[in-house]
Amino acid sequence: MKTAVLLINLGSPSKPTISSVWKFLRQFLMDPRVIDIPFLIRYFLVNFIIIPKRVANSTKEYKKLWQLQGASPLIRYAEKLSKKLNVKLGENYDIFSAMRYQNPSIESALANIYSKNYEHIIILPLYPQYASASTGSVIEHCNLIISKWWNFPKTTIINQFYHNSDYINCVVENAKQMNYKNYDHILFSYHGLPERHVDKSHPGTSLCADGHCGNGMTDENRFCYKAQCYETTKLITAQLSLSKDAYTTTFQSRLDNKWIKPYTDKVMLELATSNRKKVLVLSPAFVSDCLETSIEISERYKNVFIEHGGEEFTLVPSLNDNDNWVDAVAGIINSHG
Repeated sequence: MKTAVLLINLGSPSKPTISSVWKFLRQFLMDPRVIDIPFLIRYFLVNFIIIPKRVANSTKEYKKLWQLQGASPLIRYAEKLSKKLNVKLGENYDIFSAMRYQNPSIESALANIYSKNYEHIIILPLYPQYASASTGSVIEHCNLIISKWWNFPKTTIINQFYHNSDYINCVVENAKQMNYKNYDHILFSYHGLPERHVDKSHPGTSLCADGHCGNGMTDENRFCYKAQCYETTKLITAQLSLSKDAYTTTFQSRLDNKWIKPYTDKVMLELATSNRKKVLVLSPAFVSDCLETSIEISERYKNVFIEHGGEEFTLVPSLNDNDNWVDAVAGIINSHG
């Protein structure tokens, strides 16, 4: 019996137009796991404040991304990864891909899977580190759809793989190709989250700051996104033999000052003004290049860094559809098959 594998990433507007970006942002930001406030307040905030304020600038950035990549890199690399995995895994697996927001939708992918009556389904959100706003949202949405089926196949959900040795090796190999030793400092920039999100990942009344999540993994912080990011950095830097003063773990894409720290843009400016002329950036939370890597880091952050005295600000490409990443994903799937 074949196993169906569903790979899921965040999603993208269908086109870099105001209407498409508005539609994408509305679906994304109305997710209660993304903005975790009461529905009516969220509805007003998203539709009358956030989107009207941000949609024009976001559309400009998506246009830049389309010009740079030719289309949405998230969707393109998802398709390429799926095709390579179908060849790699052979006749025992069928690979499907979907996006949490917009198209190709999770609904259409799961409907296709259900129609073929698979005995086993593996759902793999392509987020190495667990967060309720990303992996948690995917799992909740898939379970809601599957719960309405008449027949329930065996279903396996892979909720994190930040500590998978093959994934770590892929990131390390990418860094080595960039001659990482030639840089003055290395930034490990992860997507940010509101502090209240990571606080909710701690049981009882404990808060993220109480768990010393930057120091290592414990039973208490096993689902803390911040702790997993620091652990990812630790595993990568151990293989690169980096001293602690050679790198910094930071968080990007913040919306206000109540997001997890330190902030990538703040640390970047500190480096630029402290004679760190050459900085290398890794983004281990993103397995595919996207708006946050190709535009936010490679263009916006780079320009600011150079304006403040820096000379070179280089991003290590994401794993995308690299052959070693295909092998790593195949290994993750096989281990749950």
